[in-house]
Amino acid sequence: MNEFVGKWRITHMEQWSQDMVDLVEEGYFSFDEDEQGKLVFCAVEGFLDVVVNTRIPELEFSWEGTDDTRPVSGRGKIEFPTPFEGDGIIYIHNGDSSTFTIKRMERAALNNVVKLR
Repeated sequence: MNEFVGKWRITHMEQWSQDMVDLVEEGYFSFDEDEQGKLVFCAVEGFLDVVVNTRIPELEFSWEGTDDTRPVSGRGKIEFPTPFEGDGIIYIHNGDSSTFTIKRMERAALNNVVKLR
């Protein structure tokens, strides 16, 4: 899981404009050492259960959370063509699905501002 640990900015979603993706806060996925994570986009906030494929750089996840105040859940998959970007798809159970692109984020050492690689 180490190669995926960290915060990844959602830079594109097929179904929603970037303004919509960033409605509440900048859209992102984050992954931790314990194969857990979090996602935020539009009014959706969810927690991930992650399975890493060790043969190729990809992960699959199930998730549950809320869309505004309504409970939602689903699943998804992300492939990583490079160590700094991923292409995925997210499914909302009984709802929409969308492809998306993410980019690894890092902290700028001097000014403590988050930037894209």
